[in-house]
Amino acid sequence: MHVEVEWEGAMATIRMDRPPLNVLNLELLNSLRAAAEDVATRPEIKAVVLYGGPAVFSAGADIRELEQLTDEDVPQHARAMQDAVMSVVHIPVPVIAAIRGAAVGGGCELALAADFRVCAEGSLIGLPEILLGVIPTGGGTQRLPALVGLPRAKEIVYSGRSLEAKEARDIGLVDVVTADGEVLAEARRWAARYEHSSATALRAAKAALEFGQDDGLGAELANFVESFRAPDRAIGMRSFLDHGPGRARFGTGSGKGGRS
Repeated sequence: MHVEVEWEGAMATIRMDRPPLNVLNLELLNSLRAAAEDVATRPEIKAVVLYGGPAVFSAGADIRELEQLTDEDVPQHARAMQDAVMSVVHIPVPVIAAIRGAAVGGGCELALAADFRVCAEGSLIGLPEILLGVIPTGGGTQRLPALVGLPRAKEIVYSGRSLEAKEARDIGLVDVVTADGEVLAEARRWAARYEHSSATALRAAKAALEFGQDDGLGAELANFVESFRAPDRAIGMRSFLDHGPGRARFGTGSGKGGRS
């Protein structure tokens, strides 16, 4: 298990614990989904903190694992990513992501699945999948525009760049920026606001506000699978493993467009 849950009164803290970077392999994704589904069944819980520990929230998908996938394997793997993220979305009470270090790729998408984001001032957040020759597949193409607007979301996704905490706050991607050592305490203070709230009303409000946000995920999944099966994906992931992030150089004429 790479996920721990701490219970404190009406608050639960879900902590990812796969050092050093909380890279999202299948085992971690499945453990996170199971933990979130368990928390969602607890009627006494009124708020949840999602935490990656004192170093890194999550550096995203396990590229070594992804690079080994066959074309036949990729839909199931992509679905595991969406399922893990959706398990956080479907926690029926407010979820606060406590972000320190990197929250990129799938890590960013987990943060986007929360209702609020508390970010340490030294953190980076972004969706660099395009640098690997693929696109986000954990809801990033759907939830990022809802937070920052479509033009800004396009710039972030198309460039693959990561944002520093202050810029992320200024555009509405995160809600609060705090000192590096205060992020968990601040997230828990935020969660404590709901200690005396009506559990029934919180659940009803979240269900009403979230309703209808799943519609675009099918299109995102289909386009991720298509991009994964194209030659650019192999170039991007091999370059990442050999030379580090953002070094891939893609040829011309490989794109086939997307599906709507």
